[in-house]
This record gives sequence, C-alpha cells and structure tokens, in this order.
Amino acid sequence: MQWSLSEEQTAYRKALRDWLGDVAPADVVRSWLETGDSATFTSRFCEDGWCGVGVPEERGGQGGGMVELALTAEELARHAVPSAAWLATMVALPAMERHPRVLAHAVDGAGATLAVSAEAVVSAARPLTADADGRVSGTVPRVLAAGEVGALVVPVATDGGTVLVLVDPAGPGVRITPRSLLDRSRSVADVAFDAAPSTPLVEPADVAGPAEVLARAAARAAVLVAADSLGTSERMLDMAVAYSLQRHQFGVPIGSFQAVKHAAATILVGGEAARSVVYFAAASVQGGDPQALAHAAAAKAQVTAEGARAADSALTMHGAIGYTWEHDLQLFYKRAKLDAVLYGSPTAWNEILATHLLPIR
Repeated sequence: MQWSLSEEQTAYRKALRDWLGDVAPADVVRSWLETGDSATFTSRFCEDGWCGVGVPEERGGQGGGMVELALTAEELARHAVPSAAWLATMVALPAMERHPRVLAHAVDGAGATLAVSAEAVVSAARPLTADADGRVSGTVPRVLAAGEVGALVVPVATDGGTVLVLVDPAGPGVRITPRSLLDRSRSVADVAFDAAPSTPLVEPADVAGPAEVLARAAARAAVLVAADSLGTSERMLDMAVAYSLQRHQFGVPIGSFQAVKHAAATILVGGEAARSVVYFAAASVQGGDPQALAHAAAAKAQVTAEGARAADSALTMHGAIGYTWEHDLQLFYKRAKLDAVLYGSPTAWNEILATHLLPIR
C-alpha cells in the first residue's frame, strides 16, 4: 500500500521544512545541543504557531490531526532539533484536551508530560500513590522532558482504580534530577514526589476514563516516535549517498561499489515502506479505528527497528568519521537509536501487536 498525502498536507510539510531550514540550520542546531539549550528553539517554534498544530481551533490551536503531527515529527527529526517537550506534550494531549487551562500549555510552549518512564509503553505505566488529600508520593525514572515542561500528568492508584492528576513540576514536594542522554536533542529526568500537591485531571466517571486516555496516549507515542525515526532515516540516507559520491577509493567514488549501492537501496526501501505504515497508523489513531493500537504498534515496532538498522548502515557507509562530533551523522545516528527504545522497545510493541492478532486465529 502506498499512502498519498493531501495537497494541504503536502503544503504543510513544505512550509514546515522551509521554516526549519531558515530557523534551524546545522550550525545553530549544534549550538543548541552543545549548550543544552532547548528553550530557544521551543520558544520560537511555539511563537510561530507550530505548537498549535494538532490542537483543535476551538481550543486555541491550529487544527489538524495525527497525520499532520506525524509530518511534524518527521521534519523535526530531519533537522535534529530539540523536540522532547513537543513530543511529550503531543503524547499527553488526550489527558489535557478536556481541560482548557491545561490544554493551553500545549499551545503556549509550557508543555506537559506524562510521568511515566520513557523506556516503557505509556499504557503499562505503574501508578504512584496518593494520600487522602491528593498528595502524591513515589519516583518515576527517566521521564521525557520532565525538566522542560510546565505540567506533569501523573497516574495515581486509588481504591477505585487508576486516576490521572496534575502536578506542578516547580511545586513543593517535587524533585527533578536530569539524566544525560547520548542523543542531546531529547532530555529525560528522574522525578521524585514527596507528598506533592495535585489536582484531579480525569475523573473515573469521565467519558474517556484514565485507562482509555493512557491507551490513546500510548498509540500517539508509538506513531510519533515512528515518524521521528522515519525522518532520521531519510536524513541519514541523504547524507550517506552524498558522502559516497565524495569519498574515493581506488580512484573512484565508493558510491560506485555494489555493496554501497545495496546498503543505500536497503535504507531507501525501508524508508518508503515506513512512510505508508506511519501515515496509515496516524490516520487510524486519529479516526478512532478499533484496531488503532495494533496499527500504532506495528509502526513503532517495525519502523524504529528499521531506523536503527538504517543508522548502522549509514555509519558503515561513512566509516569512523560518521561517529565523530565534527560530523552531523552522529546526531541522527544517536536519535535513531533512542527512537528504537523510546516509549517501549520493538519487542514490547510486537507483543502488543501479537495480543491484538490473537483473536484472529
């Protein structure tokens, strides 16, 4: 199956790519990553209205759905810009959308993140505990963008089941400890709650209960990380092909060697297949298809695994220079490797896919 974008979606992708080309050239991106400055890009990204994509117009956003968000993730990855806060906020959107005050975080750049480990599938998050007054206690390791956002959405266990509450990351009883990643374009931090005050976010009686909200968030995470991986693969292929025409051995470009041609063709085929998988899964999640989680699982498992393999192939085509700090390939290599485990490994998502396929047997 080959997925075709609408004229509006194609125009949107071009507009965003052109904007990123002006705002985030390679030398500027490097300066952000070297200094750990994600706020400068995030602020400009939201000031120019891009944060509002995927948020309904009646809620102050720019409209658009999951396909537009997947296109956004793909283009952000192609430029290796800091995007942890944006990704975390778009994943948390199902928990925020019925609360206008909280939803404003998605549009104004403050952002929000689900207090779940960035290594785990969102819907499998272990809830924390809270006392009778709603004060939250417990620790969550490696939360995506925890040090960058203005709100934490926390799953909490109660006698009636899991509920979602909102905690101020700058409030009392919250300690955020940043952790280093090889991929400097994203950030994680350990979050410790010690009787931290909270406010209810999604009540059990709501139309979409916490379990459904977390399942929707998991599907969104799978699609958007897969789209990010697609963007890195596309950029690594461009770089590898260009380098193969510049580097010479035995008096000819290495791109003329059959093994190098095969490696590039394999990346290309994987990327073309990934594109249809990602866009189809995005449309499925947006439309509320009963099999949306299975489609998202297939995208996350297949596309990110292929992206990690593409990174290895691109690095082999470059040789050792590709992993030096001076060469841009290492930015995309590290990003692709993180995508493979971000919000769940391919193995974890294949297990989810297998569970959905079992009734068919």
